[in-house]
Amino acid sequence: MIFLSLFYTFFMIGLFGFGGGYGMLSLIQHETVESHHWLSTAEFTDIVAISQMTPGPIGINSATYCGYTAIHNANYGNLMAILGSATATFALVLPSLILMLLISKMFMKYMNTRFVKSIFIGLRPAVVGLLAAATLLLCNKENFSTPTENPWQFFISCALCLATAFGTGYLKINPIRMICFAGFAGLLLLY
Repeated sequence: MIFLSLFYTFFMIGLFGFGGGYGMLSLIQHETVESHHWLSTAEFTDIVAISQMTPGPIGINSATYCGYTAIHNANYGNLMAILGSATATFALVLPSLILMLLISKMFMKYMNTRFVKSIFIGLRPAVVGLLAAATLLLCNKENFSTPTENPWQFFISCALCLATAFGTGYLKINPIRMICFAGFAGLLLLY
């Protein structure tokens, strides 16, 4: 039963997850942590961190790790957890595959019409909103701590967040370098 629920959940996320992987993060978090309670907030935060560091799209990586963790947390064995990760990944990709096959010819024919252009103009702010929701979703105490619990970790985390945003956004430093710099700074300052 959990496999069907996992498939349905990630199929719906794949169907309505506009804006790419980062736009899907808030949907994945809502479904896996809040609705179904398959994961804890801390587990989801770890999954997002791992998904960002591993090669591939973050949405697909997150689905793979969430599927594995959800089945593992339901006290199934490792082999079933691997099947759970495959189920979640396939379900997330399937709507895009189907839609791209169906609309690829139509889109090329009608992409310059006013109707299609209007749809995409309307979708752009929604995508920005989903990305903002994903950003706010990750601004939690598992990632930053709190000034009362651990002030040193809180202020270092805030400084690293601002430095990374400034470095990649304004100074145009390669994001991979910024991730390495932030990891090294975290190791030095928080270990």
